[in-house]
Amino acid sequence: MAGHTTEAHPHGADRLCDAGDRVYSRAVRRGRVSRKDAESVPCLVELALLHPDPDDMGWLVPTSPQEVMTRLLREMHEHVVATQSRMGEAVSAFEWYAALGGDARSPAEGVAIRVLDGLPRIRAAMDEATEACTSEVLAVQPGGIRREDELSEGLHRALALRRRGVRMRDLYTHVARHGQGLRNYMELMEEAAEARTLDEVTERLIVFDRTVAFIPASPDRTMALELRHPALVGYLVTVFERLWRLAIPLTAPLPDTGIEGITHRERSIAALLAEGHQDAVVAERLGISVRTCRAHIARLSETLGAASRTQLGVRIAQAGLDDPPRSAEPQPLTAPGRPGSRSDR
Repeated sequence: MAGHTTEAHPHGADRLCDAGDRVYSRAVRRGRVSRKDAESVPCLVELALLHPDPDDMGWLVPTSPQEVMTRLLREMHEHVVATQSRMGEAVSAFEWYAALGGDARSPAEGVAIRVLDGLPRIRAAMDEATEACTSEVLAVQPGGIRREDELSEGLHRALALRRRGVRMRDLYTHVARHGQGLRNYMELMEEAAEARTLDEVTERLIVFDRTVAFIPASPDRTMALELRHPALVGYLVTVFERLWRLAIPLTAPLPDTGIEGITHRERSIAALLAEGHQDAVVAERLGISVRTCRAHIARLSETLGAASRTQLGVRIAQAGLDDPPRSAEPQPLTAPGRPGSRSDR
């Protein structure tokens, strides 16, 4: 997020200085503020929070708080996407260097990245990390509704962590809210676990005590990387925390789209279609089947009165659905509570 760079006002739109806060608040309440009153806070103009009144250039009018929030969330989303890309590049680079071998590599560097080939080795390494964990587990679980066998596979680890008082935080897609298995799992974990959801999440990630992380190393997840390099693990933790701040607690309902007849999921689909993605890609990113995705697209076309995909693209833009849906305000870190669920039908 870009911020003002002068010594007097080194901040962004998400954290105004005291003077800027007073002037912007006054402008929002009154609908405008004089240029003279805003002379002491040039940051508001540079951050596009105030702009000239076309009817009277001696006054400045405020950008609406809703528009500012949308802009900030979009910038945060773009930053997370860029971060994910850099993360992949970093892992590839370390794999390449690790493959070079050589006598110069120290023993500590040799175990910073370990390739786990096969599900038995992955499970053994996860069990070892679970036994050593004492305080916190962070997990990103992509895909849609979690199957019972997926939840059962790691249940013994989760129960062991709960018994030791370890705090668990999980990120899922919004679609996972519809699964009874997840609700049963979260109830079983009680106060030890907290879950939040997003339209999209990264690939699977599990971090134990911010010291060891596991990520997939093959599309079918039969290979994984065990990462113990502090810089890499710290990077993954930062990605998780930023996604967590944008996510919506499982106990809270999804925000209203503000457009009658269009659900939160359909708005997400509309935004991805506007970016030019095919149905299969949209379905994969949102954790739903292609058939379900196409059913939502059909309902979206009917609601917007579009007779073809080309016309649907035009109607999406006209309705302002070509941007990602706004989430609730970024969530602060909170003590874990028992999650509930609410469907976005």
